[in-house]
Amino acid sequence: MKLFIDTANIAKVEEISAWGILDGVTTNPSLVAKEEGADFKETVINMCGLVNEVSAQITATEFPEMKAQADVYSSWHKNVVVKVPMTVEGLKTLNYCSSKGIHTNTTLVFSVPQAIMAAKSGATMISPFVGRLDDLGMDGMDLIADIMEAWNHYKFETQVLVASIRNLEHVVRAATLGAHICTIPYDVFLELPQHDLTDKGLKKFMEDWESISN
Repeated sequence: MKLFIDTANIAKVEEISAWGILDGVTTNPSLVAKEEGADFKETVINMCGLVNEVSAQITATEFPEMKAQADVYSSWHKNVVVKVPMTVEGLKTLNYCSSKGIHTNTTLVFSVPQAIMAAKSGATMISPFVGRLDDLGMDGMDLIADIMEAWNHYKFETQVLVASIRNLEHVVRAATLGAHICTIPYDVFLELPQHDLTDKGLKKFMEDWESISN
């Protein structure tokens, strides 16, 4: 499973990429807005120097403008993945990008029909938002299970990227369901290497070593 970080903060990308396990970055207008004074294009290009896939979201809503933004974003760097919203105009944009060899990430996916339409339109990846479904009292990971079952039947090439991750359990379930990618917030990323028994075991090893080395 690929691991992406969901952020527009370059320092956080640099920190996690130094671990040697980071495959990509997802951004969106809301994340960029949180980084005061950050230039969107510069941020994306700098991140492309750290990881192989950086999703940059277009902000237009009509096909002609969406297509134009996709052309511009994809010209910035070979590692840019154009992030397209799951709308009818977005489907047109996905078809266009697919014909041009532009990699895409379909965002704001909340149902199996939406996932299938994006895949048939040539999306490189789709981003079902599990946390937002959880917020409505649903189990967002049920959507991932249903999508992966459909994918097993039809062998779509589109990668399933689990988005709106809120906790470690989301990551675990995404992995056990066979999702291709998780995009994970920085705070949850910091939890991934941690386990109480690891800490206790290391402490015991060090104490024992001290006892025989003195």
